[in-house]
Amino acid sequence: MSPSFTFAALAVLLVFGLILYFIFRPKRLPPLPAFLPEWRELLLQYVNFYQNLSAADRKKFEARMQAFLQQVTLTGIETEITEKDRAFIAASAIIPTFGFPRWNQYPKLEQVLLYKTHFRWGDFATEGKDRRVAGMVGGGFLNGKLLLSRPSLHRGFKVEGPDNTGIHEFAHLLDKADGDTDGIPDYFLKNDYLIPWVEMIRKESLAIAKGDSEIDSYALTNQAEFFAVAAEYFFNQPYKLNRDHPELFSLLERVFQQDMNEDGKIG
Repeated sequence: MSPSFTFAALAVLLVFGLILYFIFRPKRLPPLPAFLPEWRELLLQYVNFYQNLSAADRKKFEARMQAFLQQVTLTGIETEITEKDRAFIAASAIIPTFGFPRWNQYPKLEQVLLYKTHFRWGDFATEGKDRRVAGMVGGGFLNGKLLLSRPSLHRGFKVEGPDNTGIHEFAHLLDKADGDTDGIPDYFLKNDYLIPWVEMIRKESLAIAKGDSEIDSYALTNQAEFFAVAAEYFFNQPYKLNRDHPELFSLLERVFQQDMNEDGKIG
């Protein structure tokens, strides 16, 4: 083998290595944002989950919000992002993952798009008829993005009830952690509980269809929506869900690894 051939081969390998490095190198993050006192005031006023945490866990929650806001870009569509928007989006992201030691379970999420109002499916228009979409996980050319409408995001924290669009959409991202948005969170749920979970979906869906359950009928759309609707209920009104649907509540404690009825046990 001639020296010139060896040199050429090494040069090709070097160029190839540099290309791979620039493609797969970790994204350079902006500085960690300071935690604003305004965010804490908003959490204390509107976010029951945060209000119920101990002082130490509140600090942990705040640190995770900072890390989320460092890693994920928030972009307003026909509007400007406010500090209230920032606090509510970050809280929506942290609440479902708070029980996981490795908190950031959204490794493929790069950007949250906040629309000034509900938008239309297909063309994402914010004017005209048929603007019914409150939030969605992006796919295709929107891969790596999560879309939310501001009114729905705010309503989830400001209005008493089981609904919370922010938590709903981030629950979809957790569901997708195993590769499929199918309502079966096998990335988080031990195998022993997967069959009971599927049976729980079947049983609760029958009750909803018969009008024997107050769980939102949107859960009947498919298994993925059942999981996201149940997650909203679990985090917004845990004591009510535990009272009315104890088996569902117990399984959700296992999925999210959080003791939401403060009995000292998970599940």
